[in-house]
Amino acid sequence: MKFKDKIAVVTGAGGTLCSEIAINLAKEGAKVFLIGRTEEKLKKVYETIRSFGGDALVYPCDVTDKDAIAVLGSEVEKVGGCDFLINGAGGNNAKAMPTITKFDPRELSGELEEGAKGLYDIDMDAFKSVLDINIMGTVIPTMEFAKQMVKKGGGSVINFASMNSYCPLTRCFAYAMSKAAISNLTQSFAAYYAPANIRINAIAPGFMVNERSKAYLGTVEEGLTKRGEQVIGHTPMGRFGQANDLTGCVKWLLDEQNSSFVTGITIPVDGGFLTLGGV
Repeated sequence: MKFKDKIAVVTGAGGTLCSEIAINLAKEGAKVFLIGRTEEKLKKVYETIRSFGGDALVYPCDVTDKDAIAVLGSEVEKVGGCDFLINGAGGNNAKAMPTITKFDPRELSGELEEGAKGLYDIDMDAFKSVLDINIMGTVIPTMEFAKQMVKKGGGSVINFASMNSYCPLTRCFAYAMSKAAISNLTQSFAAYYAPANIRINAIAPGFMVNERSKAYLGTVEEGLTKRGEQVIGHTPMGRFGQANDLTGCVKWLLDEQNSSFVTGITIPVDGGFLTLGGV
């Protein structure tokens, strides 16, 4: 029970990756606030945690809504205040992505083939929404729960970066921009909050298995899409990551003894994806 009596706030807790993180924190004794937009997904994670006697609360919330996060903060403070914050909420939007991978002059004249979409055809409101959920959806909870950590004498924050933080994938303009920002704000916030004994780090997952990834990458076992083949060909370990591949890194970063002098870093958990230059 490494984290007995600790209070953890996990945003994006209904998703494949952060649900696993939330469950593991509960197994280690933490009281976990499950935060996300979809209550039904959060309840499934809650039931899993309760099945082994863990302690969790479901709290549907939009992490980009400053007022809603402030209300959530007051609820967390009532039970003792936040020790750990996992900023897992985020995502991409297909409307913010072109379908082509490089500029084609025909996109300026509207002559691309039917169904094709260039950079000039994307939905800019969707583009902004990706930046908002990934960047402000990390900034707002961090600022709110850091106040509680200050009162408690310290705490730990883990942000979610990405392989896109290092080198953007094709077509993922808004997502890549936002994840590069996560790596940067992790460093700047870490420096700012260090005097308060608040450590802020990030993990950068590689290509992980979830329902969305199966749709556009396929699986090693059942067959890969063309893009999936490119990913696996670029991953020395020859597989996609599983949610439980992240939990060891998360526990280490949260551990006040084993990582007490670690702050401001972004750790790739990517099966070696970043070790290959592509040539």
